[in-house]
Amino acid sequence: MPIRLEDSQELLSHGGEVVVSGARMMWEGFADFALQDNVIEVAVGLIIAAAFTTVVTSFVSEILLPPLSLLPFVHRNLDEKFAVLRRGPMYNQTDGHGYNTLDQATSDGAVVMAYGAFVNKLINFLGVGLALYLVAALYDLSGTKSDPIIKHMVKCKYCRKKISSRAQRCINCTSWQDGREDKPHERPGPHPLIGDH
Repeated sequence: MPIRLEDSQELLSHGGEVVVSGARMMWEGFADFALQDNVIEVAVGLIIAAAFTTVVTSFVSEILLPPLSLLPFVHRNLDEKFAVLRRGPMYNQTDGHGYNTLDQATSDGAVVMAYGAFVNKLINFLGVGLALYLVAALYDLSGTKSDPIIKHMVKCKYCRKKISSRAQRCINCTSWQDGREDKPHERPGPHPLIGDH
């Protein structure tokens, strides 16, 4: 059965309305999600954390590690320390001392263990972690927020699971942390008006 021109225009019009309605709903949902206060706070926090990480990494790599390279047992930049596990074909053609740099070894096809780069990244990680801890401690000391960032934990005396050091009851086993669980419960005596029968 052939489709009339009026029917096809009506179908196209209805399809356009459905697409526009769906797009509007999708945009409103995205705007509700993306423009919430906590999402914006998280985005700003991530941007600041990325910049902060870059600064600390630069401090560790360019300020802290070069003086360490002057130690007698290091002999070169820490991130250039490596061990040759399998030599490449050009191993002894550099003044008889093997490879001078990590790039030279890898370009020759040698199998190397780049432990200096790992130590460099480990020091970066410790530096970033320590710096973030100091920022969090300063923020907690400022007293601008009632809920601290650094939450000190202790073990519950009864179930041995970690709980907040400020908790009065354990969230896991519901025991009181002030010691009242240790006191024996006294049996109540007879009611003074009823007596003991």
